[in-house]
Amino acid sequence: MKSARSFLTSLSTLVLLSLVLGLVAGAAAQRWGLPGGHVTADLIQALGQLWLNALRMTIIPLVFSLLVTGIASIADAARTGRLALKAVAWFGGLIVFATMYAVAAAYGLHALWPIDPEGARLLLAIKPEGAEGLGAGAPFSEFLKTIAPSNPIRAAAEDAILGMVVFAVFFGFAASGLPERLRVPLITFFEAVGETMIVIVRWVLSVAPLGVFALSIGVGLTAGASAAGVLLHYVALISIACIGIGLIFYPLAVIFGRVSLGRFARAAAPAQVVAFSTQSSLASLPVMVERAVDELGVKRATAGLVLPLAVAVFRITSPVANLGVAIYCAHLFGLEPSAGQLFAAMLTAVLISIGTVGLPGQASFFASIAPICIAMGVPLELLPLLLAVEVVPDIFRTLGNVTADLAVVRIVQGGEAASD
Repeated sequence: MKSARSFLTSLSTLVLLSLVLGLVAGAAAQRWGLPGGHVTADLIQALGQLWLNALRMTIIPLVFSLLVTGIASIADAARTGRLALKAVAWFGGLIVFATMYAVAAAYGLHALWPIDPEGARLLLAIKPEGAEGLGAGAPFSEFLKTIAPSNPIRAAAEDAILGMVVFAVFFGFAASGLPERLRVPLITFFEAVGETMIVIVRWVLSVAPLGVFALSIGVGLTAGASAAGVLLHYVALISIACIGIGLIFYPLAVIFGRVSLGRFARAAAPAQVVAFSTQSSLASLPVMVERAVDELGVKRATAGLVLPLAVAVFRITSPVANLGVAIYCAHLFGLEPSAGQLFAAMLTAVLISIGTVGLPGQASFFASIAPICIAMGVPLELLPLLLAVEVVPDIFRTLGNVTADLAVVRIVQGGEAASD
């Protein structure tokens, strides 16, 4: 575990350095020229596109298998008893709330602090390959047709992501209701498919520094130094959105958990310190259990059930950050999603958040955000560059998740006295 975490940390550092070097090299080439001219530039950008396509080819099988196994795990948890069912119900309701907050926060922050138009104009020169979507002018009736595709396989092949996601959810619930002799091998098969896709993603990500370097040279050639300003703006907006959803859980804990604000803040602080330093909800779990029992008055049995379940299936910042990224890319490329596209993206974000919990950070970034972008018709070309600076928003993702987990365990406890 430690070596894997060390590898991911060093990989994140290398990807970030590759982004910086690529932007600098591209900006320098923009000013002084590139050896070989357009031929060299086209070759570098083709290599970057090849790397991006290698990631994109895993999206459909990865998302489908993760949704099926994620639905099955939630169904199994809900069957374990009333307390688990109550926790899952709170998780679901709060994820829906977070999705609505995400859209409001994204548009509100963009209105207060819009993207630099010059940087956006230069980045638009990339001329990205558009993702399939509903189209800005598609009527709501067309959106309704995409929810239940007549041919799920064709929908997946054509990147009609919402229909595929909805089918995967129904498939997962149906599989969860099968007799054990049929359910177990079926779920095991999709677990194997998901793990296989993750292995492929890790292979592709192992050369992420080269892929990001190639893509960022292209960005530097077109946008120059303006690209750095856009990336810093992106980091700030996504981080603020994640901080906002975390802060909302303080009054929620006070109102529904019947605990004072100061008491909840004192209980959450040590777990938040661990979350900040490790960027891992799982690493924060022992501290969360200890603080929930000792400071929040939660029964040890309740904390022992709800908090591991929360870490396994509940990440409140997932729809917030993921929708934030998709909407940011839409604004960056001058796209104005229709109401149908936004609703499709929100529904996709809710469902995707179920399946991608527990994935490594880099794999989760693509598996959770790419389907939302596709549902909105937003190009995926800038996602590798945003991944390179994800290390900062990821800190605030984890802080928000840990804060939400502690609030929910207190709410589920329902104000009962702690066990001795």
